Amino acid sequence: MSAGTRLAVWGDPIGHSRSPALHSAAYRQLGLDWRYDRRRVDTAGFGAALASLDDTWRGLSLTMPLKEVAHAAAETLDPHARLTGAVNTLLLGETRRGFNTDVGGIGDAFASAGVSGLTSVRILGAGATAASALVAVRDLGAKRVEVRARRPEAAARLGRIAEELGVEFRVLPFGDPAGDVDATVATLPSGTVLDAPVAAPLTTSGGVLFEAAYSPWPSALAAAWDAGHVISGFEMLLHQAVRQIRIFLRGTQSEPLPDEDVIVSVMRSAAVGD
Repeated sequence: MSAGTRLAVWGDPIGHSRSPALHSAAYRQLGLDWRYDRRRVDTAGFGAALASLDDTWRGLSLTMPLKEVAHAAAETLDPHARLTGAVNTLLLGETRRGFNTDVGGIGDAFASAGVSGLTSVRILGAGATAASALVAVRDLGAKRVEVRARRPEAAARLGRIAEELGVEFRVLPFGDPAGDVDATVATLPSGTVLDAPVAAPLTTSGGVLFEAAYSPWPSALAAAWDAGHVISGFEMLLHQAVRQIRIFLRGTQSEPLPDEDVIVSVMRSAAVGD
């Protein structure tokens, strides 16, 4: 791959994204002359934007609302992308290869916090991140998953994923009584504030909290959490980006980068200073 290789993160909105800082720091550390930008692209404009790319483009990171249209555009899918119906990474070339690194990013975030051996998990929300969370916690050992959703019918896709994974699954409204679980994964939109009577039982029975939102931080839920320690969604952002860089460099997310611990440290420092 020659100098001038291009990559970017696309989404709408996109101005807040820390991905350029994370990726650019990693490529500098790796000694690569790769340019990583951001571009505002919505679902209506995705097809034309993708078709406009020339052969200097190595890949794309996709954020909301593009993960489903990127899934449709991919010619091959990794197992996590196939399971979730969401692609957040496109490796470009003769074949457009679609990956989901959010699943591994969530798992890595738990592992880096010393959390393993989950049996029961509560997921708040039923969107694309919730689908990735479901696969991730199953990979961490979860046998029972409960989803809380404002519209329980929105969780039908999660139920199909759980059935394929062999996970015991149920969907409940937010206000139902809350039993103890090992961990809670909150995938609600950034800035969401649950009513106190709804939030209080979740914060005392939910075990370790993984809060996918990271800006502003702490979220209202994280600030009120009483049941155990809290993992910020920044950890998922960081670790899924590491997996994307593996893909852009090696074509797979399973092969670690050279001196990966150093690269992760450099990326973390760059994001703090961004």
